[in-house]
Amino acid sequence: MAFGRSERRSRSAAVDPMTLKILVAGGFGVGKTTLVGAVSEIRPLRTEERLTEAGRPVDDLEGVEGKTTTTVVMDFGRITLKEELVLYLFGTPGQDRFWFLWDELALGALGAVVLADTRRLSDSFAAIDYFERRGLPFTVAVNCFEGADRHPPENVREALDLDPDVPVMLCDARHKDSVRDVLIAVVEHAMRVGARQREPALP
Repeated sequence: MAFGRSERRSRSAAVDPMTLKILVAGGFGVGKTTLVGAVSEIRPLRTEERLTEAGRPVDDLEGVEGKTTTTVVMDFGRITLKEELVLYLFGTPGQDRFWFLWDELALGALGAVVLADTRRLSDSFAAIDYFERRGLPFTVAVNCFEGADRHPPENVREALDLDPDVPVMLCDARHKDSVRDVLIAVVEHAMRVGARQREPALP
């Protein structure tokens, strides 16, 4: 069946969307699975298992005593920011014993979100150190849990000893619009870093 000329033109003008890979990292129980689920336009892939008594000696539950499951491989979701831009989200496992998976998950990533909890801020250091060593641009997003003290982003930056150009923002990992703002910040920051790296060196 022949297509009309206008339909042929519209089909030829269609452009495949750009797809970018973003990691979502942070400490155990900080809200990574919640963040991916809140914003994903597909049913998120989750690899959660129930916490058991056998894991108590190695899983630090201080501050998240009510947590009953943990991600053992990754979370996966997708969001279309614009018609021509799609983000694939890979949530990393937060426990030390699963960090060997991070190298595989980080392959091909444009940038990362480091999700932080001010009640357990030191749990963010491992993810920050990892992305700094790899040279992968990241944005710190402070998940504003109910009952947790609210701190200005600059205070969080100082506490985490971050470089001045690393974006720090407050968010609610349960709310799609809040998470979307974080992801836009990650993409914009990564693009700026990439543009600086491509600038020719001065003679």
